[in-house]
Amino acid sequence: MFWRKQKAAIAGFHPLHQALILERGFAATHPAAEWAALAASLHRHTGLIRRSKWALPPRTMDVILPLLTEICEDLGPKGVLAVTADLRGIHVPAKSHPARSIPVRPPARSATETWSIDPWLRLHAGLRDGSGLDVLIVDRQRLRRVTKRGSSGKTKVKRKTQITQLIKVRRRLPRGVAGVRPQTAPPAWIGVTLRDGERRSVLAAAKLLRLPQSGDEQLDRILTVATETFRWTR
Repeated sequence: MFWRKQKAAIAGFHPLHQALILERGFAATHPAAEWAALAASLHRHTGLIRRSKWALPPRTMDVILPLLTEICEDLGPKGVLAVTADLRGIHVPAKSHPARSIPVRPPARSATETWSIDPWLRLHAGLRDGSGLDVLIVDRQRLRRVTKRGSSGKTKVKRKTQITQLIKVRRRLPRGVAGVRPQTAPPAWIGVTLRDGERRSVLAAAKLLRLPQSGDEQLDRILTVATETFRWTR
């Protein structure tokens, strides 16, 4: 049987590792020890799997894995981390909204706009200091298709695509902790909102006008936004 050894290797991987290979995502809630087991399984991938069909999805090793490792270091003894990862990409049909017509001016005859929304990562963690952390990362693509009639009478179709990314991090402060406004303002590209309630929460959000060009850049943007929620407490 072709690829027998690699199929056997996949069968021995962590169940979430298998889900990333076969389904391009997973949803699970585990303590730090179980996420460490997933990390150990993922590090075995390159040495055992060579078929491109079974390659790990982009963002797995350079974004999601180091982010999980970073958060797990702050989990308490009974703390758990919930993760929903969808790495199928933004071009999956289910992630696209129906096209809608938009107004045009001559020489354009018609135009449509289609939005694709890809919430590819959600995290929720209960941290050792008693706070709760939520992370959401969403890629949004806008595709405009404009039909024009040229002076020669020929009809031309022009397409323009714009992709942006939204990063939201919310930290619910520990019970009884009001938090103190930092002495310095956040970077201009990050907005911070303080919400009162039974437990105060700090929401940091950023809209990136272009997607990060590498895993290191993506991870840096996520951690930079998350850091703003921790500057309200010691």
